[in-house]
Amino acid sequence: MISHFRRIIFTGLLAIVPVALTFYILKVVFTVLDNLTSPIFKRMDIYIPGLGILLTLLLVYLLGIFVTNVLGKRFLHWLETLIKNIPLVNTIYKTIKQIIQAFTGTAEKKFQSVVFIEYPRKDLWTLAFVTGESKNDKDVKFYHLFVPTTPNPTSGVFIIIPKKDSIETELNVEEALKSVISGGMLAPKQHNLG
Repeated sequence: MISHFRRIIFTGLLAIVPVALTFYILKVVFTVLDNLTSPIFKRMDIYIPGLGILLTLLLVYLLGIFVTNVLGKRFLHWLETLIKNIPLVNTIYKTIKQIIQAFTGTAEKKFQSVVFIEYPRKDLWTLAFVTGESKNDKDVKFYHLFVPTTPNPTSGVFIIIPKKDSIETELNVEEALKSVISGGMLAPKQHNLG
């Protein structure tokens, strides 16, 4: 009876937690964006819910226009150089930037394709991203691979293996990143191994 009760409660929690977290995150984002520009409206004695979000989005859009032109690119480069020279801040900045690139797909440009390799030992298969190719003096072709860690695909190991020791996948880079980040929960149900 108690184990049945626990199991049902646990199942209910598994059902409600993702929904509750999604709404909580959206509420936090909404509040933060709305409060960014609310001091401007408070001085004018104006309060319209959501108006702060629109102004914030407008400011972010204008910032996007600024950083895509020559002057903005130079300013952004100067700012990044400044941040990279501050000991603790540079580590935080690099990590956040890599995670954002992984999620937004800008990291995809670095990866040419996705392969399976036997790593860290024989009969254990791992997803790896092809970052380049080379060949030795005997004309044997090699893949340069990045093997990401789960759930943070911005860290991992770089290895070079013979091309023949890898198996091409049907996955694109985005699907492979989702598989890695989810710890395999979002991995395709079919593959071409064995």
